[in-house]
Amino acid sequence: MTMRTHPQAEYRQRMSEHFDLVVIGSGPAGEKGAAQAAYFGKRVCLIERAPKPGGAAVNTGTIPSKTLRETALYFSGLRQRGLYGVDLTVKADITIGDFMHRERAVIESSWSIIAENIERHGIVSVQGAARFIDSHTVEITRYGMEPRRIAGDVLLIATGSCPMIPVGYDVDGEIIVDSDSLLTLQRIPASMVVVGGGVIGCEYACIFAALGVRVTIINSRARLLAHLDNDVSDTLRQSMTARLGITVLGNVEVRDVAVEDGRAHVTLSDDMVLDTDVVLVSTGRVGNSASLGLADIGVKVNDRGFVQTNSHYASAVPHIYAAGDVIGFPALASASMEQARVAICHAFDLKYKSAVSDVLPYGVWTIPEIATVGESEDSLHSRGLPYEIGRASFRLNPRGQILGETDGFVKIVFHPDDQRVLGVTVVGESACELIHVGMTVIAFNGTLDYFIQAAFNFPSLADAYKYAAYDGLQRLQKRHARMPGLPSVQREVVRD
Repeated sequence: MTMRTHPQAEYRQRMSEHFDLVVIGSGPAGEKGAAQAAYFGKRVCLIERAPKPGGAAVNTGTIPSKTLRETALYFSGLRQRGLYGVDLTVKADITIGDFMHRERAVIESSWSIIAENIERHGIVSVQGAARFIDSHTVEITRYGMEPRRIAGDVLLIATGSCPMIPVGYDVDGEIIVDSDSLLTLQRIPASMVVVGGGVIGCEYACIFAALGVRVTIINSRARLLAHLDNDVSDTLRQSMTARLGITVLGNVEVRDVAVEDGRAHVTLSDDMVLDTDVVLVSTGRVGNSASLGLADIGVKVNDRGFVQTNSHYASAVPHIYAAGDVIGFPALASASMEQARVAICHAFDLKYKSAVSDVLPYGVWTIPEIATVGESEDSLHSRGLPYEIGRASFRLNPRGQILGETDGFVKIVFHPDDQRVLGVTVVGESACELIHVGMTVIAFNGTLDYFIQAAFNFPSLADAYKYAAYDGLQRLQKRHARMPGLPSVQREVVRD
């Protein structure tokens, strides 16, 4: 008996190219998801709307901002300002070309690395904007070319996110900018107002302040980076104001922004008026999903355009997955890559990776750097869970003295009963590298004893972990000694 092909399947077969996996978006999630499937022998097509791969991570976000930070530190000599007898200022006559040259070189290198990875895995790469025709087929459009239809057994949406259109601001890319258009400025402004005290706002505030720009942050909350512990937020604010000359205005809103004669006039809720060359509006991001036609095929998104997925990153349509910034929190490149790998392994039943690690490091590339992993004091306190802390300052660390990095510190949060490490925060030079030591100990359910017994390089900033552990044991000893009915700890813990 001859089996008759379903009309819809027959149409797809006739009008489209067919793959095991179709990935939309070539940012961290899209690239790694495609490579994961190709590594296990799947035929993969990777669709990218932009002329170059990498998504926001390479082109407008992670890589550019971190490169600009290093460039700013170089031109300003800021890393050397803490050293005795050294007082450097921004190099004279710096141009926007000087500032952006290194960023462009790093981005171009990233493009090459991604392209090599795609080619090495035999992935078919297609440029154009994709939109779902049905739950298995996308149509790709590109200016000057006929539409192209591609079908897949499994599809992965990895289209990322973009800055939210701010209400009350006319973003023109010159005077009023968002985090994307900021990178296209043709000159370094003399002054800048940053609206928003979150991660993006604080990072760019530090970068431009390091170059001598007069920066003012307008924050609707009392604290910068309100998701961090008080001592971390306070250290950042103190460094911003004392070291970088940033003005931080908290508990205040922007009431009006007017552009006149090439400058912005920002009126605040307390009637203060700020005149500035550039206003950076940093008020959050939305998922890049509006143009995909998801509602027509049953894929659900929330009011900010983030695709709704389950623990395997499958959408409401079981063979359509989503990963990365397009699904929202935590919106980290590191997490995005892992989400995509988990999604692909689930989709093709690959016995390789079943979940994203629940121990994720979180880095903020302000000046100074901030990195956290695991629990914080605030998170434990809000749930009424017991904890103790140990803390060591870079001021007492020989490597910190050598580097002039005396404001930084390592803080360990641990359980008072078994000294199991629950969380770590590092503030200061190389914090986003140092945090991985704490991450590893947490992942293996380690205790303070690991740091006590370990022999760290000397001099090194990592050695601060040992003295944070000693400090934690001393605090624990003192707390036990003050508790009625409990014997004092017999062994005295001293700094060796």
